Amino acid sequence: MKKLIKIAALLLAAALLLTALFGCKKNDKQPADDYVLRVGTLSGPTGMGMAKLIKDTGEGGALHGKYDIQLYSSPDEIRAALLSGSLDVAALPVNLAAVINAKTNGKYKVAAVNTLGVLYVLEAGDTIHSVADLEGKKLLATGQASTPEYILNYILAQNGVNADVEYKTEHSELATLLISGQATLGMLPEPMVTTALTKNPNLRIALDLTEEWKKTGNGEAVQGCISVSADVIANHKAVLDGFLKDYKASVDFVNGNIPEAAEIIASAGIVPAAAVAEKAIPNCNIVYIDGDEMIDILTKFYGVLFAANPASIGGAMPGADLYYKP
Repeated sequence: MKKLIKIAALLLAAALLLTALFGCKKNDKQPADDYVLRVGTLSGPTGMGMAKLIKDTGEGGALHGKYDIQLYSSPDEIRAALLSGSLDVAALPVNLAAVINAKTNGKYKVAAVNTLGVLYVLEAGDTIHSVADLEGKKLLATGQASTPEYILNYILAQNGVNADVEYKTEHSELATLLISGQATLGMLPEPMVTTALTKNPNLRIALDLTEEWKKTGNGEAVQGCISVSADVIANHKAVLDGFLKDYKASVDFVNGNIPEAAEIIASAGIVPAAAVAEKAIPNCNIVYIDGDEMIDILTKFYGVLFAANPASIGGAMPGADLYYKP
């Protein structure tokens, strides 16, 4: 009997030891994921919301070394970087995000809308007060065969208006024509709108095309979004979700602290001058919209782009697999 008791005691001790060992292992903290996200953003409105984040990841910033953020001057540059797989996250035009998703077989998804409409009709005069007033008028514009053209055409069509639209290749070219008085009616995006208004006091904002889009009852006009790598979602989800929170905080800062944000935007090279950035920020509709609201907005907007030109969003209407919801 004593022998049995001794054996039982030994077995109990062994069980307790194993429990302690496995318990310690279970409670051990997982090693932190120190993956550095490679982030790309564009100059102009699409990149404005990133300004505080860029500052905070710089030398001495609270997030220094956490993200590697690069500024690109054109959508073509950021497109090449995404197709080569050299970026994990990008702020880019919404139509380009859909194209990249299609071309990479779903390797990049959309996590948030970051910029709504930034298009305005400027006039040197006082004749345009509604879309109907554009009937028969010569309107200079930029963005042919891209989102601005499709937004303008949709608004004109929904209002039954025929305007004589002539496209210029560069925003700067059209801005120069309006500033010099060689043109009296033109559609431009921010911050070129603010630049033109500052340099020619005879110009005024005649139409806000973001508001005119809303009047059509088809959701929001959308310019920019945040695209994220499916590989990062699979392998570094916590890092990505942390970035999205930091990015939202940066957007909130930019909208809530305009003078300070304007200085950061200019120093980062997103907009050339702080004075222009400060005046432009309220007109740039910088947002952070994710989840179901993002999906609803983009589904409606992509529907308009698809009807105008299927190739503009990759040849097909995006499905649910385009979107990432943290």
